[in-house]
Amino acid sequence: MSLAAGDKLGPYEIISPIGKGGMGEVYRAHDTRLRRDVAIKISAAKFSQRFEREARAIAGLNHPHICSLYDVGPDFLVMEHVDGAPLEGPLPLDQALLYASQICDALEAAHRKGIIHRDLKPGNILVGENGVKVLDFGLAKIERAPSPDGATETIPLTSEGSFMGTLPYMAPEQIEGKEADARADIFAFGVVLYELISGKRPFTGSSQPSLIASILKEQPRPLQELQPLASLGLERVIQTCLEKEPDKRWQSAREVKHALEWVSQGAPDAARSTEAPANNLRLWQGMAALTTLIAVGLAGWMF
Repeated sequence: MSLAAGDKLGPYEIISPIGKGGMGEVYRAHDTRLRRDVAIKISAAKFSQRFEREARAIAGLNHPHICSLYDVGPDFLVMEHVDGAPLEGPLPLDQALLYASQICDALEAAHRKGIIHRDLKPGNILVGENGVKVLDFGLAKIERAPSPDGATETIPLTSEGSFMGTLPYMAPEQIEGKEADARADIFAFGVVLYELISGKRPFTGSSQPSLIASILKEQPRPLQELQPLASLGLERVIQTCLEKEPDKRWQSAREVKHALEWVSQGAPDAARSTEAPANNLRLWQGMAALTTLIAVGLAGWMF
């Protein structure tokens, strides 16, 4: 359904088109009741009752680095309008780590409520005056239509299943059609951060099958070869995000954030160890947990 300036969807008056995606068309509109501009996504497919229930749960997310979902209409979503540009690398290390910290905060807030993004990628992260805003939490479940590279799509695997997402940022378990949990978002975050620092994706291929094989079997090119200023400790943190097996990855966005803070504050370079990243995971997780316990203890002592 195409709309023109001045058309109305309930209290929402269309201002101008923003773009098209796998889900449908996106418009800038004005909420005549609350007198604010919003973004409206009109779905190319009908919403199921289950999706409407899930969308209303997503609307409960309230975080400074998450784009808010305001309303659910008949086959359209009303979202916060964000003035910003899609995240794009390479960036200076300090800026990349600042944005990475904000993305971790957004992921942690959503994961605590049981909401998985499933399609985290630079195109779903906008950068504005107040940092990043992560868009479209949990909405990959309904974004079905195949579209050009970089767009969300549902790709058939077998007669029994399919997977949803943007292939270069998908975790192995998503590609294999398994149920995805928060650790799939951790994998996607690792891909985003690698690209943010180096300007290149960690997994590549000249065709869909070769890209899938790269994600499932290959290791990324060492980050320091692409960005010599990146420490080996930072590289180890990202490698742990990109482990093929979910159990070997960081288990929460909070852990990733603490590890990145540890590295950025000049902690001893964990990569000097000859152990593989997976073998160091418990050490890093212990340091992350210790940081949290210290913060909680100080808060209790002060208050």
